[in-house]
Amino acid sequence: MSKALTYLVKARPEALGHYLAFMKEAGRSLDPKTRNLISVITKVHAQTERGLRQYLNRALREGCTPNEVLDALLMAFPALGLAKIVWAIDVILAMDLPGFDLDALEARPDWHDLGAADDFEPAVVTRLECDGRAVFVRRDGGSDDIAVYDSLCPHQGTNISELALQGDRLVCPKHGWTFDVTTGACVDKGDQPLRRHPSRIEDGRLQAHW
Repeated sequence: MSKALTYLVKARPEALGHYLAFMKEAGRSLDPKTRNLISVITKVHAQTERGLRQYLNRALREGCTPNEVLDALLMAFPALGLAKIVWAIDVILAMDLPGFDLDALEARPDWHDLGAADDFEPAVVTRLECDGRAVFVRRDGGSDDIAVYDSLCPHQGTNISELALQGDRLVCPKHGWTFDVTTGACVDKGDQPLRRHPSRIEDGRLQAHW
């Protein structure tokens, strides 16, 4: 909530209280992701950069994908117009969020060689970099039981280093989101898992797809 709106709520609680109650009640039947996407559109219509950043991050935290954000903006084209959509995309790209990356769009997804499968010891987490991307690799048992997780925190795209490993826990240094690297699940602070890349064993080599 902006400083001005906070002031109005305190200065005129009776009047503003009804407005805020209305806004809360109006979205009762909507899931949080949809409600925040609608808020993203309203902020783009008003060209309020701070609000766009705030509600975009909320929508992403609720599980919204980059393509869903783009679809929401394009579906609102009759109200927004191209100029406001382009303005919004400029703001979003400047936020440097995972999934909103022009280079990634231009890159063709492919299988990447991470090394010999037998070199990854059971129950040991290994961070490595391959073809411009860092990943965490964990092998549970046999050579086929290997998980490959992206090193980018799903919260704000922070690249998590090897120093963030604490046993089977991976703690993002920026906001403390904590992940269980045996499953990729977020177990503290946040609510989104690490991105898991498809993987396979080919001729004894571990490969991951992105």
